[in-house]
Amino acid sequence: MIRTIVARWQDWAGEGLQQLVLTEAPAQIVAEVSVIGAEEGERVAASFRIQCDGAWRTRRLQASVLGDERRIDLVGDGEGTWHDADGRTLSGLAGAIDVDLPLTPFTNTLPIRRLDLRAGQSADLRVVYVILPAFTVSVDPQRYTCLEPMRRYRYESLDSDFVREVEVDADGLVVTYPDLFRRVV
Repeated sequence: MIRTIVARWQDWAGEGLQQLVLTEAPAQIVAEVSVIGAEEGERVAASFRIQCDGAWRTRRLQASVLGDERRIDLVGDGEGTWHDADGRTLSGLAGAIDVDLPLTPFTNTLPIRRLDLRAGQSADLRVVYVILPAFTVSVDPQRYTCLEPMRRYRYESLDSDFVREVEVDADGLVVTYPDLFRRVV
């Protein structure tokens, strides 16, 4: 059975907007997102596509910025090995299964759905961290703690003091990400 979900978020200041079309099938999940917003003080119009296997392990990330010829195309094996579009191994990303684009709250859904944590459980992760429009790709250590399953999670950056309690819906999609995003559809 194939299921499609459409969601929209507005940034906390009410200046940016993004739309997600999420298509779930038993063997593959595809998220397509268009964003008009700001990242690190710079206005940006971007789009990205994330493909996951049926267990929510990221298998591919494609990202672009309107008006910029550069593209990001990363291919993962779902076990923590990454390659670029030309097949070159990206050893600096080893061990990361999920991707995180701070431009969108959607990428929080990936570990929330993949890990399926119970109340009180935590997981430390290495994620592929992509900043647009800078096109930087690195690994970021993070922790997710389930406060209420499929309702509230604590997100922590393990290399800074950034911590937020994120509210999600029954599909693991962010409803409220304090000071950053709120769901509007």
